[in-house]
Amino acid sequence: MSDAIRHLTLANGLHLTLRHAPRLKRAATALRVHAGSHDAPARWPGLAHFLEHLFFLGNRRFPLDDGLMRYVQGLGGQVNASTRERTTDFFFDVPPTALAGGLERLCQMLAEPDFAIERQRREREVIHAEFIAWSRNPEAQRQFALLQSVSARHPLTGFHAGNRYSLPLESQAFQQGLRQFHHDFYQGGQLTLSLAGPQPLDELAHLGRQFGGLFAKGESVARQRPPALLDAPLHPPGAWGKRHDLLFAHDGLPDGAEQALELLLAQLTDSRPGGWLDALRQRGWLQGCKAQQLHAHAGQLLWHVQLELSDQACLTETRELLHGWLGFLRQQDHKPLNDRFARLQQRHEQAASAMELAQRDSAGRPFAGLGTQGVEAFAALLWDLPSSNAGNWHLPPVEALLATELPMIDKPLPAGLGLGDCLPPCRQFASLDLRWHIPSPLRQRMQVVLQHSLHPLRERADQAALRLGFEAIGDYWQLRLAGYPLAVINATHEALTLLRTPAQEHWYSPAAAEAPLIPIRALLKALPDALLMGEEQPQPACTLDQPRLDALWQQARWQGLAQGFAPAQQGALGTALQGLMGQPIAPSPARPILGRHWRQIRTSGSEPALLLFFPLPADLQAAGRLLAHVLQGPVYQRLRVELQLGYAVFSAFRQIEGYGGLLFGVQSPHASHAQILGHLLDLLRKGVALAPAARAQLADQFDETTMTNADVTQWAWQAHIATHNADLSRMRRSILNVEQGQLDALLQQLLDARHGWLCLANASAPDAEWL
Repeated sequence: MSDAIRHLTLANGLHLTLRHAPRLKRAATALRVHAGSHDAPARWPGLAHFLEHLFFLGNRRFPLDDGLMRYVQGLGGQVNASTRERTTDFFFDVPPTALAGGLERLCQMLAEPDFAIERQRREREVIHAEFIAWSRNPEAQRQFALLQSVSARHPLTGFHAGNRYSLPLESQAFQQGLRQFHHDFYQGGQLTLSLAGPQPLDELAHLGRQFGGLFAKGESVARQRPPALLDAPLHPPGAWGKRHDLLFAHDGLPDGAEQALELLLAQLTDSRPGGWLDALRQRGWLQGCKAQQLHAHAGQLLWHVQLELSDQACLTETRELLHGWLGFLRQQDHKPLNDRFARLQQRHEQAASAMELAQRDSAGRPFAGLGTQGVEAFAALLWDLPSSNAGNWHLPPVEALLATELPMIDKPLPAGLGLGDCLPPCRQFASLDLRWHIPSPLRQRMQVVLQHSLHPLRERADQAALRLGFEAIGDYWQLRLAGYPLAVINATHEALTLLRTPAQEHWYSPAAAEAPLIPIRALLKALPDALLMGEEQPQPACTLDQPRLDALWQQARWQGLAQGFAPAQQGALGTALQGLMGQPIAPSPARPILGRHWRQIRTSGSEPALLLFFPLPADLQAAGRLLAHVLQGPVYQRLRVELQLGYAVFSAFRQIEGYGGLLFGVQSPHASHAQILGHLLDLLRKGVALAPAARAQLADQFDETTMTNADVTQWAWQAHIATHNADLSRMRRSILNVEQGQLDALLQQLLDARHGWLCLANASAPDAEWL
């Protein structure tokens, strides 16, 4: 059943978009301000971004400890904001019953900010820390370099993030400019507020009117039209290793061009037989492809195709193939293309979270095929691109991952495959997790082959709103598929075939280049492997081939869990799992971590970054979750707000490869690893106070009816491999029974490393006490 959507305009000029989607288990808000960094005074780069930060520090009505961030995170939700060139977006999700509280806090903080100078000084330092991290991030600098390809008169080529020197807080003119920017753009005529959830439209409309009405009345501000993107032919950016960026700029496109670009990018990133990417792959050139919009405003579009090509690739011929494919698309009847696109969009709408839907609605880009205006814009976009008649092209076949009918052949599920019961089949979301223990040291080298073999299927899965992941962690290979049940079934059959017998061209492919991560993200990526890493094994110097892969699969022992499949679908899944490699084995508890362990991880950035993980046994995890819940606010307040260690500061309870425990993370541009660790341990030594409402607030998060489907299936999988009870109601009861004394005792056990520490950092251990 399609979602019910309603559009309203309030008396203050605010545009309200409402979406009633009964399948959703959470509710979300997205508020778009139609002003961004290019609308701020040019003399103060970063003013718009700085204002976005100030809002989250609270105001008189809702101070920081009762503000939007604390409220949403306390309910297990997500909250964030983003300042772009011409827009600023704020968004969060919560359980449906908590939407009013979040919406009131959001609208209050935006309508009535606190401009106290002391909080401005503190937050400017956070902005400066972000600037330092941005300036040291190779990927961010590459993207900034791409923007320098357009006209120097266009604001895209400028610096807009802000830093300590571009935000003169002591200047009266700056303070007036900050307040004027807020006055001009944070008023009804400049705002679009979108609400999405399972609530009836009338209930959403009541909330929207009640809190959207907090903004001052106003009209849409006429903004100056930007200069042309190009005043000379576009200068192609240079190669970056094996990466090549094909950049495209447009001026004067009709309305609907941004949506039309989505359709075009779907055609350009489809690597199935018939298109230009398939032609590159057949030549052995293609190693990866991404396409992304970089800028869209007032009929202007800037976008790029990012290609990873082999050393043997010819860039000139690559461009010729792209131009030939664009010429072919120009000549096609656009209605069938749009019909295919509409089916993809429908699947994405079904799979999208409440937050994703609200964000798309606030941007005026719902998951849908193009209307008449959009189809016309698609034609105009194609005519504005280089093209040729070269090549022998055809459209790829209908995507099998979008099929809606079950296969006719049913087979029993493999013995040893677990069937989870946390997620009911009525959610129309299913997952399959398979984990093979591969004792041979060849697993790392062989995993590169298998990644290449799976890559085309992963690209198709992304387009079909299906999550497909394959990774090597410790001594294991892990495959995860999650999404629409029938898509999971069809992809499972294909994935196992590709893993069992990779095509010949994949045996000699190099490891795919990965974009460099900021240090804290690199540590997070390394954490699962650090938890499961066994003893170092020498790599055999042998040629990889099919017989060696067959031997690995014959020795493999697997664990698996299927969730969300209706009884009628389980037979089809059994068919897809015929010939599952290896033999089943029952999960075993994770090995305990004894003592304090320090692991140095190489990162591309130089800023000190540190993760500290405190694993806990099963009987202490309810208390550990409550402790993490209570600590979340104090950690943020002390480390980020008061000490200003940096913008990357977080704390949470995490389940990671069968381990559950408290995780703390900090990246700082100025504090050393020893200082970060010292500040964190000092905070823990101060203890915590259990607020009366904290237990119920956390316990309510362990309810299938308010958890996202992905979170439910991930919870159950982690419980399965850890041999823990996956009953959510049991965890709720356990949390409600935790007392203050238990938190105090647990905190002391953590400080004493009773259950072990694992610290990951991009430097060596500060002293000899670490293992």
